[in-house]
Amino acid sequence: MRLYTMNGADWTARYPLIVYEASRLNGPAILDAEVVCADGNGVPNFDALHNRTNDQVAVACAFDLLMLKGEDMRRKPFAERKAALARLLLRSREGIQYVEHAEGHGDQMFAAACQLGMEGIVSKRIDAPYRSGRARSWVKVKNPKAPAATRAVDGTF
Repeated sequence: MRLYTMNGADWTARYPLIVYEASRLNGPAILDAEVVCADGNGVPNFDALHNRTNDQVAVACAFDLLMLKGEDMRRKPFAERKAALARLLLRSREGIQYVEHAEGHGDQMFAAACQLGMEGIVSKRIDAPYRSGRARSWVKVKNPKAPAATRAVDGTF
């Protein structure tokens, strides 16, 4: 079991709760996820993650599935990958959390994310295969008032 960053750094030792939960999965898998530390309201807190004082309680928010038990899932449509991910994470609640998705009403979803102070939303084509990095099949819309956006503007990032 290994945890890797987008740039290939091995952070397995950094996040024990995620490693524990991953060891409980039914078979080998490669997930696409984002590690977060949440505040008391469940909103991701970048400062808590960035300063490394909460590594032991950080969780992985899994939103896509690349490999499952040796099967390459990347060519399958997003809807199929999400369904398989939901089944894989059915009993996972501590270190790895399944990220739900909603079809339609992106404007309302974005407004709700902004109201909660979240960074934004990612919208993916439901029929698209997986693409690493930026792709035309998905778009990230950022909340301009989120702490992550304001840190980039004021230079405290």
